[in-house]
Amino acid sequence: MSTSESSAVPLVPADVRELLTSRIHDVPDYPKPGVLFKDITPLLADAKAFAVLTDVLADLAEQHGATKIVGLEARGFILGAPAAVRAGVGFVPVRKSGKLPGATLSQTYDLEYGSAQIEVHSAGFTEGDRVLVIDDVLATGGTAEASVQLIRRTGAEVAGVAILLELGFLEGRKRLERALAGAPLDVLVTV
Repeated sequence: MSTSESSAVPLVPADVRELLTSRIHDVPDYPKPGVLFKDITPLLADAKAFAVLTDVLADLAEQHGATKIVGLEARGFILGAPAAVRAGVGFVPVRKSGKLPGATLSQTYDLEYGSAQIEVHSAGFTEGDRVLVIDDVLATGGTAEASVQLIRRTGAEVAGVAILLELGFLEGRKRLERALAGAPLDVLVTV
């Protein structure tokens, strides 16, 4: 099941959402003045909160019939790998350009000022794979959108995207939902 701000059915129970939210700390003026950074490292340091988050993500992988989980560099690795183990599926990292050895596929995407590129091992997926993309934050949606395009280019199917924290004021959801073309977007916490 997907969630949005207008969804009548919450993705996670209120107590789980409260636990996750309580472990995400605000860091003012980081990385530059005027920015309020959302730090998930306290959540990762809390064994109970991290286990709850891992369970929720693994449940989503199972609900969506995922056969692989993709984690986006770098915090998506931290969230996606344990969820993949718990769900009993493979894990495939999507990395910044030039970080993976061997044969890769790449996808370029636009940033506010310039462009960036992500890559995946070309042999990371097989035909018929259903892939759940996991990341920590949905901001402008560029990296998640590019990962969806990249996965489809491999011949795999996008089972959905799961995000820990959405920065709703940046409206990345609009960009990503267009790319998802009906595949679910699951957001656990929105600010």
